[in-house]
Amino acid sequence: MIRLVFAVLLLILMAGCDKTPPNQLQRVKQNQELRIGTLAGPGNYYQGPNGEQGFEYELATEFAEELGVKLKMVPHFSLDELFSRLDSGDLDIVAASTSFHPSRTKQYRFGPTYRMISQKLVYKQGREWPRDFDDIHHPITVLANSNHVLALETAIEDYPHLQWHTVADKGEEELLQAIIDGEIDYTITDSHTLALFRRYHPTVSIAFSVSRDEHVAWMMRAESDDSLYSLLIPFFAEARENNTLATLEEKYFGHVEDFNYVNTLAFVEAVHEVLPKYLKWFKEYSAEENIDWRLLAAVSYQESMWNPRAKSPTGVRGIMMLTQPTAKRVGVTNRLKAQQNIKGGAKYLRILFNRIPKDIPQPDRTWLALAAYNVGWGHVRDARKITEQQGADPNNWADLKKRLPLLTKKRYYRNTQYGYARGDVAVTYVDNIRRYYDALVWLDENGAMTTSTDE
Repeated sequence: MIRLVFAVLLLILMAGCDKTPPNQLQRVKQNQELRIGTLAGPGNYYQGPNGEQGFEYELATEFAEELGVKLKMVPHFSLDELFSRLDSGDLDIVAASTSFHPSRTKQYRFGPTYRMISQKLVYKQGREWPRDFDDIHHPITVLANSNHVLALETAIEDYPHLQWHTVADKGEEELLQAIIDGEIDYTITDSHTLALFRRYHPTVSIAFSVSRDEHVAWMMRAESDDSLYSLLIPFFAEARENNTLATLEEKYFGHVEDFNYVNTLAFVEAVHEVLPKYLKWFKEYSAEENIDWRLLAAVSYQESMWNPRAKSPTGVRGIMMLTQPTAKRVGVTNRLKAQQNIKGGAKYLRILFNRIPKDIPQPDRTWLALAAYNVGWGHVRDARKITEQQGADPNNWADLKKRLPLLTKKRYYRNTQYGYARGDVAVTYVDNIRRYYDALVWLDENGAMTTSTDE
C-alpha cells in the first residue's frame, strides 16, 4: 500500500514536471495586458490635450483590442533602453517606427511592413551644401543602436574618411535641435521625424538621402514561439484592407509630406512679428465660440497671412477673408477692421462646425469644417456623396480628400447638387492649416510664442 501511494505521488510529481509552460499569447491573455514599447515623440507616442496619442499608440491600441486585452504602452527615450527591455522579456513588442535591417534578424524578428521611410542626412540652412559623403569632413552625430549607425557602417566601406559618434541620452528631435543651435554639424534622421520637425523649424535642410524605401515593422524577440507573432500577419493585412493604416498615415503625416522652406520660414517669422498684434482677439473670440484659438489663427494665416486689409479678386476681404454675405450673416459691418473680422470668422467657423454630422469623430470633423470654410459645405457634401458611392467612408478625411479633387472633373460634378468646385485647392488649404496649427501648438506649448508687441 505504501509503495502504491508512493508511486501515485511520483506520477503526480512527474506529470507536474511535464506540464508545458504557457506560450507568449497565453501569458498575454492570462495577464490581460499587452506590453508594447515605443520611443516617445510626435510620430509614435505622446501625451496630447485629450490623453495618449500617436501613430504607434493608435495602431497598438487596435491590436490589443483584437486580442481582448488592455494595452500597456511603455514609452522610452533611447533605443538602447528599448531594446534592452525587449531582450529581457519586459516587453512583448517594440512599435517605434523601426525599419528592417538584415543585421538585426539574428536577434529580432520583424512583423509585416506597414510604412516606408528613408534616412536623410541633414545640416543647418546657410552652411555649404554637402551633396554626398565625399563632402562630409566633420563627425556625424547619430543615435546609438539605430539604423543610422548601421547605414554609416555600410557607407564607410566606400567612404573610409567618414567619422561619427553616437549618443544615447538624446532623441531624434533633440539632435535636430542641436543642428539648429550649432552644437553639431550633421545628423541622420528618418524622413517622417524630419517632416514633423520642419513644420516649425524650417532651417534644418536635407543634404541627401542616405537610404530609400526602408520597411517599417514591429519587432519581437527571435524565438520559436509563434503564438503572438503569427497574429501580426492577419492584423496588418486587415488594417491595410479596412483603411486603418491609410487613416493613421493621413492623420499624423498626410499634411507634412510637402515642405516649402520659404513659406514655413515666413510663417514662423510672422508668428513672432505679426501675430502678437491680433493674439488677444483670436483668444477672446475663439473662447466665445469654443474653438481652439490656435486653429482660428491658423485659418486666418492661410486666408490672409494675418493681413487685415487683404483682398481677393472674388471680393473676399479682411484678416479672415469673409465674403460680403458671410460678413453680414455674422454681424461684421466693416471687414477691414481686424477685431470685427476675427470675431466674425470665429462665428462662421462655429456655424460650419455645427453643420458637420455629429457621428463624424474628431479630428475628421475639424478637417471637414475647414474644407467647408474654403469651398463651401455644399461642395463638401457632394464630395461625401461621391466618396460613399465609391465604397469609401464619407466620414473619414483620408477617404474624402481623395475625392474632393474629383469635383473639378465634369463626369463627376455634373451629377452633384452644387456642381464644379476646386476641391483640389480645398485639400491643399486644409493641409496648410494643419501645418500652421501644429506649429502654433508646438510653439505655444514650448513657451516659444511672443505674446505682446510694442506696436
